[in-house]
Amino acid sequence: MSDATLSPKPRGRGAWIALGALLAAVALAIGVNVLADRFLSRARLDLTEQRLYTLSEGTRQTVANLRDPITLRLFYSRSLGATVPVFGAYADRIREMLREYVALSNGKIQLELLDPQPFSEAEDRALAYGLQGVPLDNAGEQVYFGLAGTNLLDDERTIAFFQPERERFLEYDLTRLVHELSNPTRPVLGVISSLPLNGDPRAMMMRVPGTGQPFQIMTQLRQFFTVKDVPADAQAIPSDVQVLMVAHAQNLPEATLYAIDQFVMRGGKLLALTDPHSESQASRPDPTGRPMPPTSSSLDHLFSAWGIEAPSDKVVLDQRGAWRVRSGPHDRVQGVDYLAWFNAQDDSLNRSDVASAELSQVTFASAGEVRKKEGATIELTPLVTSSPQSELIDVARVRQAPDPARILSEFKPDGQRHILLARVRGVLKTAFPDGPPALPEGVQRAEGLPAHQAQTNGPVNLVIGNDSDILEDRFWVQVQDFFGQQVATPTSDNGALVTNLTDTLAGGDNLISLRSRGESLRPFTIVEEMRRDAEARYRQTERRLTERLQATERRLRELRQGSAGANANNTTQTVITPEQRAEIDAARDEIVRTRQQLRSVQRDLRQGIEGLEIWLRIFNIALVPTLLTLFAIGLAVVRTRRRAAARG
Repeated sequence: MSDATLSPKPRGRGAWIALGALLAAVALAIGVNVLADRFLSRARLDLTEQRLYTLSEGTRQTVANLRDPITLRLFYSRSLGATVPVFGAYADRIREMLREYVALSNGKIQLELLDPQPFSEAEDRALAYGLQGVPLDNAGEQVYFGLAGTNLLDDERTIAFFQPERERFLEYDLTRLVHELSNPTRPVLGVISSLPLNGDPRAMMMRVPGTGQPFQIMTQLRQFFTVKDVPADAQAIPSDVQVLMVAHAQNLPEATLYAIDQFVMRGGKLLALTDPHSESQASRPDPTGRPMPPTSSSLDHLFSAWGIEAPSDKVVLDQRGAWRVRSGPHDRVQGVDYLAWFNAQDDSLNRSDVASAELSQVTFASAGEVRKKEGATIELTPLVTSSPQSELIDVARVRQAPDPARILSEFKPDGQRHILLARVRGVLKTAFPDGPPALPEGVQRAEGLPAHQAQTNGPVNLVIGNDSDILEDRFWVQVQDFFGQQVATPTSDNGALVTNLTDTLAGGDNLISLRSRGESLRPFTIVEEMRRDAEARYRQTERRLTERLQATERRLRELRQGSAGANANNTTQTVITPEQRAEIDAARDEIVRTRQQLRSVQRDLRQGIEGLEIWLRIFNIALVPTLLTLFAIGLAVVRTRRRAAARG
């Protein structure tokens, strides 16, 4: 019997099997989603190099150690997200992150989500908390996107408006708010400085641009410390000061140096920042028109006795990370690397110290080095160093009208890493072995001064740096006005470093891993090094050619002037001999050749950088599609061979 006579299988049965399989697949998908929502709702996969979207250990400890309940109220106008989708996506991320805080708090954090409609009770509460309303359209409707937190003591902390530009600092801002609500008592930070860290009222009244407002670092420090200004003529550091910051304090009297010395002898924590040349001070002219004072500061009397050296006659140049600045008006290349201003990056930062372990870069300007005094018994641990592409030069070259192009052309790296900031640990002896110094005539000694102490009772911890410009706003933060609200966006980690150091000296480090996170900019370091090396070679060649050009032009002028002689009537007569004419022509040819070489060097530099940029674009644009295409072709070939093998 042939196969054609066999009875066919019922078609209805196959259709029912397919339908059943489809229903089973749908049920499986629903079940997986339900189980995932139940058990994996907080699962995250963070593939960023610095794990920017994973809650840090500092956040987990801060939230887990809450003693009293905290209520967080997120005010978000849904109309804002509907009109500007980027705010809607940002609001979703904030809500999810706040829910993670709630889950980690074991019931200590309560979250309320409010939509402040116009003229509603929620809008009244947002206004009462001081949140910022922003006009959405010409009709004047105000929208809100902020956070208010309260504790059992009715303390309030707010984020007036969430800026998308600060998204990479979101965890830090949220955890800082929770930390402040859970720690109402703050350590006391004493500050001695010749800089207007808290703003200059005289400059504000005289409307001197950029000189009246407080430094952003002080605004940041006040979020975690009770900041107390200590007079520059103080005879004793107040007893409640736990950490003392001495930043570019100039010409301190002996009595104040003694007060600092005894503060350290009694176990006080010191952050000392001296400076061979303060760019901050140099950029702030005296409002009264008086001459600019010297821009250096030193604590040599104390440092020398403690086994530390911080010279004020040299500054560090660093080619790696140098800032790009505007070159001279007559320079054909309009940008030049200023080696005295640089970002310390990568292996210049101590990754084993909690204060600097997670930082991306710290900016220094006209910084000096710190070193251990010969024969000293202290332990000096570098926190930040220059790269091996660095050199020490005389400070005078950066004080008065520095020439970045000339500094670059004369740059000769010494191959050493110069310490810019360091921790000092050890038993220290007083810088005043004979006791309190004599006071100036007419000055009475304060009552109740502590007894003189000749040395520390045990090892002390200090942080010493030879650059106070790490505090200067323009080197690490951009401040913008947002509808009357000042919004600060860090461009470097100077603020995080100073706050981390102060925090570690005060004994707390829960927020350190947060301040150090969020720098998503990943520069092409190899490309930058290639560009800097090329420009350094160009500047050196340019300087050599320019000097040759100037010498030839001088020779040409001398030839022309030397060809003028006086006749018997004392009248000037120009006589050019054939030899002089030939030499003049040769000088002119030399000038033309030198100018051509200069143009060639400039063209080669530009073409080299542009060519590198083109290849990078081709690499980034074409590499991934090419790899995917090759993978698809390879996969197709493998499948074809398998099918052929199966048929065979």
